[in-house]
Amino acid sequence: MKFTPVYEKEFTPISIVLRDYKEQVKSEKSKTLKICVERNDSYNYVYSLDIFASPEKREKNYDISERIIKSILWVVGGYKIYISGDEYIYNRIKDDYTAKGKRAFDVDFMQTVYEKPFEVIYCADDVPAYNPCSVSIGGHLEGCRIGFDAGGSDRKVSAVIDGKVVYSEEVVWFPKINSDWKYHYEGIKTAMLTAASKMPRVDAIGVSSAGVYINNKIMVASLFLKVPKEEYKKHVQTMYIDIAKELGAPIEVANDGDVTALAGAMDLKDNCVLGIAMGTSEAVGYINDKGLLNGWLSEVAFVPVDFNKNAMVDEWSGDYGCGVKYFSQDGVIKLAENAGYKFAEGASPAEKLKEIQKLMAEGNEMARQIYSDIGVYLGYAIPYYCEFYKIKHLLLLGRVTSGEGGTIIMEKAKEVLKAEFPQYADINITMPDESNKRVGQSIAAASLPALS
Repeated sequence: MKFTPVYEKEFTPISIVLRDYKEQVKSEKSKTLKICVERNDSYNYVYSLDIFASPEKREKNYDISERIIKSILWVVGGYKIYISGDEYIYNRIKDDYTAKGKRAFDVDFMQTVYEKPFEVIYCADDVPAYNPCSVSIGGHLEGCRIGFDAGGSDRKVSAVIDGKVVYSEEVVWFPKINSDWKYHYEGIKTAMLTAASKMPRVDAIGVSSAGVYINNKIMVASLFLKVPKEEYKKHVQTMYIDIAKELGAPIEVANDGDVTALAGAMDLKDNCVLGIAMGTSEAVGYINDKGLLNGWLSEVAFVPVDFNKNAMVDEWSGDYGCGVKYFSQDGVIKLAENAGYKFAEGASPAEKLKEIQKLMAEGNEMARQIYSDIGVYLGYAIPYYCEFYKIKHLLLLGRVTSGEGGTIIMEKAKEVLKAEFPQYADINITMPDESNKRVGQSIAAASLPALS
């Protein structure tokens, strides 16, 4: 490992661990572990890994395969894991993925999304055959459209006429700490009505929002974390649909990561785009080589990038080393505190990020190092993401990448790739300019619905 984050020297990139593991397995007797994760409509994803055949190495096999299975589950999404090739790994994973196991959060999340019980199944012969799908997304610019982006710190709305933004606003709000569903409903409706007032009519509404959406229903979203479950099902799940009915326009809701990738693909006029928005969390989306979605969750915030078992634990999922604590405002705050920086008591995460950004603008060396460290994280994470995504372009967005800090992250990541993973050095890592970051996202969100 040639690069170490100054403010987190224990960082152990999973990409390096996996690369070393694969090399070690080549030199010994091996067997093939096959993993299949199935989601809605029997669509699935299949992954093969050569593992040590020796029983003495079974813990080493489990440690790496457990992280990979966790990753696939959050990249692709699913409620059923098939395993063939190693019964020990199967038994351990089956114990992990129960209502009382280590991955109880994952089980509950996936059952909520897919509305089916979670299963782990052993296949004596082979896992099911690969059954992929592709889903079209956006790119429709005609007419008068509302583009709405629901963030954890602010909500953004734009009025878009034939692909041109005629009005845009950002309003600070606090969705993650509000338990009253009316707070969210009124905030979203007010934003859309404001945009509607700037156009002669509303032909369509496109929504970009963190979370998981199926048929425009809000299946799981951290924005509504405090809303009680009984209220959630009744008032939150169909919230966007209900507001669209009030406005009398068709609506299309997509994960904000997918909209980020769509905005990048529209701007670059190319495909194989992975978009990473570093803000309240890590939002990721992907446009494949056909210009379509894979129908995956791409909830990469919960994909591990650090193999260090003592790494910071995410409060929501209860797991360690996941992207949310590396590529978000939490990552900036963590590194600042590791450096010994003291934030004002009671300051919100958004305020803490602004504090570090202010220091960065003033030329503070600690702040520069924080962004360089995030660049190291990213440089090592990209090769692991390449295990699952074919990446030609990597688009970086979000509040964390604003200003010079974003450039430092990008350049350091390129440096790591060139030195450590030259096979990925030609990935085009880029950022839209400051003015296009929000406008591009607004246009992409507005372009989601097709007009009949």
